[in-house]
Amino acid sequence: MDQQPHKRRVRYKGTHPRKFSEKYKEHQPEKYQEDVAKIIQSGKTPAGMHLPIMVSEILEVLDIQPGQVGYDATLGYGGHSQKMLEQLNGQGHLYATDVDPIESEKTIRRLAGLGYGPELLTVRRMNFAQLDQVAPGVLFDFVLADLGVSSMQIDNPDRGFTFKQDGPLDLRLDPSTGITAAQRLRELDLEELIGMLVENADEPYAQQIAQVILRGRKKGRHIQTTRQLYAAVEEALSFLPQKERKEAVKKSCQRCFQALRIDINSEYEVLYAFLSKLPLVLKPGGRAAILTFHSGEDRLVKQAFKEGLREGIYSQISRDVTRPSQEECFRNPRARSTKLRWAIRA
Repeated sequence: MDQQPHKRRVRYKGTHPRKFSEKYKEHQPEKYQEDVAKIIQSGKTPAGMHLPIMVSEILEVLDIQPGQVGYDATLGYGGHSQKMLEQLNGQGHLYATDVDPIESEKTIRRLAGLGYGPELLTVRRMNFAQLDQVAPGVLFDFVLADLGVSSMQIDNPDRGFTFKQDGPLDLRLDPSTGITAAQRLRELDLEELIGMLVENADEPYAQQIAQVILRGRKKGRHIQTTRQLYAAVEEALSFLPQKERKEAVKKSCQRCFQALRIDINSEYEVLYAFLSKLPLVLKPGGRAAILTFHSGEDRLVKQAFKEGLREGIYSQISRDVTRPSQEECFRNPRARSTKLRWAIRA
C-alpha cells in the first residue's frame, strides 16, 4: 500500500514566525492546548480560533432537550454548535449555515472528529437570510444567530478585516462572490461615503475621513490595503490634539471597517430578511436567541421582537439585553460589546 510521504512544516527565519501563513499553531490551535490555555488565561483570544460567547446564557434561553431539532444560523468555528450538540446527547438534529467557504470546511472536519457526523449535523453553505430554505418543511425547536465576525476572519490578514496588519482591503464574508471593500471605496461619492460611515457605524468624523479618501482618489491614490485605510483615517484626524489622537484613530478605524463590512456584505438587509422569516421556521414554543455586536444590529432585533410580541407571533421576548459577565469579558475581550436578546414563538 502506498504511504503518503511525511511533509515537514514550512521553516521560517528567526525564532518566531512573523507571517500569518507561517504560524502553524494558529492554523491548528486544537493541537496546542497548553498554548491555547495560557493565552486565554492572559485575557487574549488565541489567533486562529474563536471562543464562543455567552454559552451558558444561550443554553439557558434555548433550553435544548435531547431529540429536538435546531438551527445554528452562523456556524463559524462551531463553538456554539458543539455545545448545542452536546445538549442533544446524540438524539435529534442540528442544522447550521455559513457563507464562509474557507472556515466552514475546517469546522465540519473539526466537529466530525468529535463524533458529530451527518446523522446529527447538517451544514449548508448559504446565507442565513435563506433560513426558510435550510430544511424545507422542518420546524425548529431552537434557533441561534451569532452576528459577530469570527476571530479566524479577523486574525487572517489576507481577509482584510483588521488594520493591525497590512493586507488587501477585502472584508467579504464569502471571498468568492461580490466586490471587495477596496472596490467599493472607488464607487462611492462624498455624500454616499459620509452616509455609509454614519448609518453603519455612527462615525463622528465621517466627513473628515470621507474628504481625505475622495481627495486621494482624485489624485489617483486609491485605497487598496488595510494600512492604507488606516493612514487615511490618521490623516483625517490629524487636527486632534496629539495626546488623544492615537486612541481616536484606532476607534475611528474600527468603525470604518465595520461600516464597510456591513455595506459590502449587505448585513442589515440580510438580518432584516432573517428576522422576518424567523417565525416561519419556529415550532410553537420554539425559542430563538440572537447575539448582536453593535447598536444598528441590536435596534433591528429589538424592533422585530417587539413587533412580533404585539402581533401575537411571539408569546414572550427579552425585555432587556443580557450582557456577558465581567469574568468572560476578561477571558475573551472580543465579547465586550455583545448583547443577547431572545424570543419564544407563540
